[in-house]
Amino acid sequence: MGLSRRKFLTGAAFTAAGAVGGALGVPLARKALALDKPALGGGYASAADVLTAARSPSTTITYFVKTQEPVVAFTFDDGPGPRWTPMVLDALDEWQVPATFFMVGRNLATHARLVRGRLDRHEVGNHTWSHADLATLDRKRVTEELERGHDTIERITGRAPTLLRPPYGHLGGSTVLAADSMNYHIVLWSHQMRERNFRRDPQAQARDIIDSVTPGSIVLAHDIGAARRLVALRQLGNMFAGLKARGFRFATVSELMTLGGAGSTTP
Repeated sequence: MGLSRRKFLTGAAFTAAGAVGGALGVPLARKALALDKPALGGGYASAADVLTAARSPSTTITYFVKTQEPVVAFTFDDGPGPRWTPMVLDALDEWQVPATFFMVGRNLATHARLVRGRLDRHEVGNHTWSHADLATLDRKRVTEELERGHDTIERITGRAPTLLRPPYGHLGGSTVLAADSMNYHIVLWSHQMRERNFRRDPQAQARDIIDSVTPGSIVLAHDIGAARRLVALRQLGNMFAGLKARGFRFATVSELMTLGGAGSTTP
């Protein structure tokens, strides 16, 4: 999915108008669109303004990967946690599926025992230290969140993360700059498990993913959170079986990205 730097900046500015307008009203949204003053203490608009004056970043922003190969990456956010992370790992082990976990540093620090010895085939990305909304923070505070999460992941897993997923998928220019300075690639998603009953039909969740995934898709799920998310997690085996029947294989996000080249998005 290609995105030029000019289009990225324009999109960031319009996103700023929507985000700021919803929180603080239309007049300030117009000012944010003009990029004439910082918004939300360093969020979307002010960060995009900084980005226009900075060197073009080398980090990529990936929603999916362009490839003809039937490969899909499953990702799990927000963990680890004691209720569902072991269940997710069990399903991945049973089906021998690699996945990418975007872990919250403080959750990993608390529940490190849950994942020790269980991540060999998997990848761990940075989902910040505290699950803060990075788009509302200035670059200094974004960097603090990323560094603390990064250090925790490296200390506990023995591997330094190279991928970042911003919480809520909220992305401001300050996040791009901080990620670039830490040599991160930013990963969003193309498909999200709806994590609730489909018209009282839990198996419809599996059918939705099986039928809609295309080569290069990145699928978002969560391994902690509200109980409704179990609707999706309990269908993981059916999803894996259905996608394998369609001829798909599974990869971590980094493995998937090696297939795509220019399919990743660069601001």
